[in-house]
This record gives sequence, structure tokens and C-alpha cells, in this order.
Amino acid sequence: MTPAELSRTVVRAVRSVVDEGVLAVDVPRDVKVERPRPGGGGDYASAVALKLAAASGLAPRTVAEALRGRLAGAPGLARVDITGPGFLNFTLDTSTDRAELVRQVLALGPRYGYGDALAGQHLSFAPVDEPRALAVTSAAVALLRSQGAAAEIGPYGSERVPVLPDPRNAAPLAELVGADAARWAHLRAAAHDRPAPAAELLAQRESNPYFRVRYAHTRARALTRNAHALGFTSAPGDLDLPRDAAGRPPASTPAALRPHQNDTTPAPLLPLLADHPAALLRAAELRAPDRVARQLEAVADALLGFQHLVLPLGDEKPSAAHRARLALAEAAGVVLAGGLSLFGIDAPEFL
Repeated sequence: MTPAELSRTVVRAVRSVVDEGVLAVDVPRDVKVERPRPGGGGDYASAVALKLAAASGLAPRTVAEALRGRLAGAPGLARVDITGPGFLNFTLDTSTDRAELVRQVLALGPRYGYGDALAGQHLSFAPVDEPRALAVTSAAVALLRSQGAAAEIGPYGSERVPVLPDPRNAAPLAELVGADAARWAHLRAAAHDRPAPAAELLAQRESNPYFRVRYAHTRARALTRNAHALGFTSAPGDLDLPRDAAGRPPASTPAALRPHQNDTTPAPLLPLLADHPAALLRAAELRAPDRVARQLEAVADALLGFQHLVLPLGDEKPSAAHRARLALAEAAGVVLAGGLSLFGIDAPEFL
């Protein structure tokens, strides 16, 4: 279950309690779900009960209890808990969702995360000359289109708007580092930040986010080539990770594959892939390509954190688990390639 699917499930629960007369409120179009904050639990959380309580005059916990009753047993949910004054905490049923998520990413390819949430919106942007403004505008248009909006730059013959370059830049960044690296620097920096300097962009090390994202993509492609050389291909399925008596992965399990517990846990790969459609939508809504850059960095870090588990070691024979792990690595590579393509940046096969 993706965050968008979970949001729709919660909206249906709200509509149910409204139809039954338990709540007298307007049914929201969507419900925000996010990672649990400290003190919460499960995979996702929502403050929807607190917002509905303010409109209905009921206690937040009363609203939360009513929603939990409608959500119990919903497909894709293992359990729903209430914490604090009325926060809903959702634990997903991942028995089949993991393989299905990977299968979906691989089937959609670089278009995974595209949707129609912004269909019907028509936006136009005035042409600009300054390189960073042009990069951000072009990426915003690509993001908006990926979510169903009709977006373009200057469709009605609008005059070009000159944007003065930063006088602190002695030369255009693209002349120093190349078009792709310059585009990444312009888009990764938030609106109030300056792009990374040329020396940082050229550094071939993992402290350089531009290098790290592209390197992670090449590792995903290399894993596929190496698996083919060993005589097996990918197949979404059970990752077959060790678990303790309580059914949880032991502490030795790489962070990239551990289930998310709270904000202090390193971001795991599977939830990051599930979050990708919501990340693209939010970036499109806010015209904020830097959010996509941070999403890609997180996926790259998670992929690099577990790549050593994908291929058989020594005399080990390829198993269904290896095929499933390879499929997960390939899905991560697909997300990285798709995100870079929205920026107009090539995803390299070799680096």
C-alpha cells in the first residue's frame, strides 16, 4: 500500500462515519499521511482525527476510535493504533505488498510515480534566460506534466524575462562542470540556497550527492549484468531475511531493509520506493525540484547500503531470495533513472 492508497483508504473511512451520522463534517478530498514522529509507531501516521475533531466538536480520541473501527481489516493494513491525543498510526500488511510494489515499479519503468492528481490544471511560465531559473522552470514543468497537469513555458508568445546572473559566479556553471552536473546543482539547491560549487560537483566520491545518485544507478545496472553472468534474472518475491523470535529483523540486518520505526531510523528502501509517487506529487505542487533530488539521494543511499546482499557469495547458489533482492535493486535503479530524467539528466550505465 502506497501513501496515496493509504490516504484514499482513510478518506473512505471518514466518509463512512459521516454517512452513518457519527461525524458531521465535510469529507476531505485527501488525508495527509507521513512517517511517525517520535512517540508514534507503525509505518505511517495521520493527524486527521485531530482536524476532524475541531470541526465536529468531539474529542480527538473519540474521532480516532471511530475511524479505527472503520479501518480495521482494511486490505493492506495489519493494524491501526492510536497514540497521544488522537494520532492514528498505521502498520502495513507487507506479506504481499513488497513483491507487488517491486513488480509495479518494474512494470511502469521510469514513469513510476506519474499520476493524474493535477489533471485539469493548466499552468504557463514566462521564459527566462538565467541558467538556474531556466533549469528550475523546466523541471517544474516536467513534474507538473508527470502529475497530469498541462504545463508549458510561454505558450502564448509571452516575452522573455531576463533574470540577472549571480555576480559572484565568474563563469556559467555548465562551462565548468558540464550541463548535467550544472542542472543537478541548480535543482538540488532549495530556492533560498546557492548551488554547490564546481569543485564539489566534480568530486568522484560519495560525499558528492550528484556522484552518489548516478553511481547508485550504475551499481543497479552492474548487479543485473553480474546476475546474468551467474545465470539468473530478477523475480519479485520474498527477500528471505533472517528474523528473531518476535518476527523482527535482527540488528545486523542492513538499515536499507529494516522496517521503519521512527524518524531516527535510517530510511529503508522499500518504503522509499512506496513514497516516490507522493514525493513527485508534492514536488510538483510546490514547484520544488529540490524535493525530488533529496528523494533520489535517499533511494541511492539505501540501495548502496544493501547492494552486497544481492548476489550469491562464494559457492552459494542463486536462490529465489537472490532473484527477489535483484528485483528490488533494479526497482531502485528505475526510480533513480526516472527521477534524473525529469531533471533532463542522463542515468549512466557505467561511471
